[in-house]
Amino acid sequence: MTSRTTLGIAGALAAVLALAGCSAGQSVDLGDSGSASGQTLVAAIGGEPDQLDPQKTTSYFAFEVLENVYDTLVQPDANLEMQPALAESWETSDDQLTWTFTLRDGVKFQDGSDLTSEDVVYSYRRIIDEKLANAWKFSTVSDVSAPDDKTVVITVSQPTPNLLSNLGGFKGMAIVEKSNVESGDITTKPVGTGPFAVSDYVAGDHITLKANPDYWGGAPQLGGVEYRFISEPATALASLKAGDIDWTDVVPPQQVEQLSSDSSVTLGQTPSSDYWYLALNEAKAPWNDVRVRQAIAYAIDRDAIVQAVSYGTAEKNQLAIPKQSFWYSEYDEYSTDIDKAKALMAEAGFTGGTLDLLATSDYPETVTAAQIIAANLEPLGIQVSIRQPDFSTWLDEQNSGNFDMLMMGWLGNIDPDDFYYSQHHTGGASNAQKFSDPEVDELLDAGRVETDKDKRKDLYAQAATIIADKASYIYLYNPSVTQLWSPKVSGYETRADRAIRFAGTSIDK
Repeated sequence: MTSRTTLGIAGALAAVLALAGCSAGQSVDLGDSGSASGQTLVAAIGGEPDQLDPQKTTSYFAFEVLENVYDTLVQPDANLEMQPALAESWETSDDQLTWTFTLRDGVKFQDGSDLTSEDVVYSYRRIIDEKLANAWKFSTVSDVSAPDDKTVVITVSQPTPNLLSNLGGFKGMAIVEKSNVESGDITTKPVGTGPFAVSDYVAGDHITLKANPDYWGGAPQLGGVEYRFISEPATALASLKAGDIDWTDVVPPQQVEQLSSDSSVTLGQTPSSDYWYLALNEAKAPWNDVRVRQAIAYAIDRDAIVQAVSYGTAEKNQLAIPKQSFWYSEYDEYSTDIDKAKALMAEAGFTGGTLDLLATSDYPETVTAAQIIAANLEPLGIQVSIRQPDFSTWLDEQNSGNFDMLMMGWLGNIDPDDFYYSQHHTGGASNAQKFSDPEVDELLDAGRVETDKDKRKDLYAQAATIIADKASYIYLYNPSVTQLWSPKVSGYETRADRAIRFAGTSIDK
């Protein structure tokens, strides 16, 4: 999915492996896991990663795996505050233009080679030079250097208050090994510094990780993690109760209340930093007419969508940032109003037509919502055709602009820049809908350099209001993070950024 999420480059991994007719093979021989229990946790996720290169994928399914294989320079804690990771400390110059990071001692890649500052420089230069999906996070970076093996210096052209969240919000910012990239093995046999290493990948079936006994944070208690791909919530729940899997985030929303008092499972639930939205393709008529986009925004029944996709566990919202965030701002323009929607359509001269709505079977909530949206738009003379390909195809269709409207979510957002810049700045890396507004550009650019927190909040509130007014995105809701696991699993917690981390998890089988 988007951002940890969705919008990005889809790989051809599944096709390659299908042609090969076999697994991707062994990536790293770690020998004895050295774990306390040696048990393998079986996790069911909703779909298969498009590839395992952490700097190229933008699929949430990939990140669910790769967060346990790779590390970032810094990383968010449960409160989404940045903490040391591969960097044990950092300092900024008085003018806030030079950031100096000190790497921790003794960190090794899973093939036994030492991590040095040159690996960090290589990783960041690769993103910048190859213009990968997260190159926009380095827009103010003028230089990245390694004065010695343990020091990384990042020079920025202007104060950059969100630099730490850019480096630590996992989306594409993992530190990779140069030889693993240059060999091409990174897409199927990645080598990171994380607590687990990929040991087996069978396309369409599973990915197996093995514990890294030399992990800098201490050897995991699990012997490994096996990821299986199960898109149907009822199937995932039945597998969990039968003991075939130990953890899943594929949860039937209609059963959440009942599951909260079910002693056979443990329910983890917390408000998320995610949002779900619709986007209309502004490169095509009539969707390039703001009145048509606004009419659709007025026609949407968010209450019905929230009830259908989450049984009330999500929070409807007409902007991206959820209420529990410091960066939240009020906006309530688009109450469902069919008369107003029809008037806007008439003003735009729209007399009826078809709309190609791109959803995906890998995220069933998009299909459920699409069915409600189709009914919502009928009174406007719009006949909705719903497509629901797998997520890799969805990414290809989105990236090529082959849609009228799409539905998706952005997951794992931390800084307000994560919610708005890439998606709505002119030419933004994830601006698939081709929105462009000079005032929004100016506000988003200003938000990137403003160091006063309250002033920065106001800049993003102004930008968000214009984005919603002009319906660059039609925002729907902020979901909760809902996960289930066996009572035998301990040391795992559900996080607002939807990060799946098993380094501290154990299981008693």
